[in-house]
Amino acid sequence: MSYYSLEDLEVYQLAEGFSDEIWMIVSGWEYFAKDTVGKQIVRSADSIGANIAEGYGRYHFKENRNFCFFSRGSILETKGWLIKSKNRNLINEDQFNSLFEKLQSIHLKLNAYLKFIGKNAKVKADQ
Repeated sequence: MSYYSLEDLEVYQLAEGFSDEIWMIVSGWEYFAKDTVGKQIVRSADSIGANIAEGYGRYHFKENRNFCFFSRGSILETKGWLIKSKNRNLINEDQFNSLFEKLQSIHLKLNAYLKFIGKNAKVKADQ
């Protein structure tokens, strides 16, 4: 069995790229927008990859899954902040659509990763 590092996980790579993109966008906002919506969307976007990483570092599949569930919650929180950002004219329609599509892709890949973890936990339990 070959060893895969955290950086090999596509869902992690996508989450990190997404959060960096959010950071770059928010860094250009005016102070009030940064201090209110900006801080929240950056934190929730950063939390997606951070929770995947923390779960990956856990020894047990169940702990890994729990952190992936936290990550999924952060995806949904970030979707809410994206909607607020669009409604408050902090991002335009094209930015919103692009970011929302990327977030959807991360969400789908995270669900697939959760399914993979669940299968491995079952195999491990059956051994």
